[in-house]
Amino acid sequence: MKSIINRLIIAVLCIGMLSCNSKTKKDMKTFGKGTFGYDVNYLSEKDSIIILTSDDEKAQVLVSPGYQAKVFTSTVDGLEGASLGYLNYKVLDSKEINEHMNGYGGENRLWLGPEGGKFSIYFKPGVKQVYDNWHTPAPFDTEAWTVTSASSKNVSMNKQMRITNYVGTTFNVDVNRSIKLINTQEIASMLGITLTDAVKSVGYLTENTLTNTDNFEWTKETGTICIWMLDMYNPAPNSMTIVPFKEGNEKDLGIVATTDYFGEIPADRLKVVDGVLYLKTDGKNRNKLGMSRLRTKSVAGNYDPDTKKLTITTFDVAPDKIYLNQEWNSEKDPLVGDAMNAYNDGPLEDGSIMGPFIEIESASPAAFLKPAESLVHLHNVFHFIGEEEDLTVITEKLFGVSIDKIKTIFK
Repeated sequence: MKSIINRLIIAVLCIGMLSCNSKTKKDMKTFGKGTFGYDVNYLSEKDSIIILTSDDEKAQVLVSPGYQAKVFTSTVDGLEGASLGYLNYKVLDSKEINEHMNGYGGENRLWLGPEGGKFSIYFKPGVKQVYDNWHTPAPFDTEAWTVTSASSKNVSMNKQMRITNYVGTTFNVDVNRSIKLINTQEIASMLGITLTDAVKSVGYLTENTLTNTDNFEWTKETGTICIWMLDMYNPAPNSMTIVPFKEGNEKDLGIVATTDYFGEIPADRLKVVDGVLYLKTDGKNRNKLGMSRLRTKSVAGNYDPDTKKLTITTFDVAPDKIYLNQEWNSEKDPLVGDAMNAYNDGPLEDGSIMGPFIEIESASPAAFLKPAESLVHLHNVFHFIGEEEDLTVITEKLFGVSIDKIKTIFK
């Protein structure tokens, strides 16, 4: 009885929130494509969305339980402001389910890994790890999640999953995901930066928890899984992802980055200067890089000089833990993998393209869990829009480099 009452309370709360945040089609105000208001109207017709809103209604975050608990997009300037996430309208409007992946978009989504390797959960046991055999598990590809609590600043969602890996182990997993909107003062405090009124911002924290609901321990023999967070954005002609790293010799720390996920990244698209790695993110060449737990500084970002938009991602890293290999190679050591990744979309071999989009990603350590044990992974997103001299205060603090220098890296 108590659980039924709790569900009713949550349902009433969500209905109240949604009635404030979305209107009937007849009453909807028209917004231009590219604005947050446009995406609110568009997604309101597809799901019972939840919008987290600052007290002044400038910073807003759009969450979709129906689309796998994604943060689809956010804004620093209310409904009239730019929509900062990536939405694949073509896929969202399609009535077909893609057998490989349904790339709806979403500036922050939760997947589970590993994608490839001996413990992959994207390939059936024994098959060759190539695109034709690659399938994203339905619980985080197409299935809806359940809202467990919601308010104007927080939302929590849950999904129970059953997933089989490449060596034939079936996992029963309980996944909880909480998203919290934070204010300007909290953003500044978390990042150790100074923010003036000249910089518009939005920031949110995500807490992602998976629990072993099996009656056996997940070990190196059974294989295991990890939490995999992916932030998806629109590419831009002059934008780039910025990844600071810990400098030191390869004997102690390993290589700076894995750069051959989909073939070696061309030299004119990847630069390493003074402890910072720069990846061109124009959506014209498909490539991906990865950074180990020993090299990453738990922060990455993306800057678009044309819109003066700076995005910062921070995430948990455990240097003493095992990270899973996600490469499509079942021969490699499954217990040696990256803690963060960056992706730039581009044409596939047949000329088709999934987006284009760009991504900043983080992974949790391997979930070697006993029954009822849990693993938590924190992953946070911050957007800033302002004049370059004001944004430089942020980039110099977090990356040790000015906006002016960032802009000249690929000149």
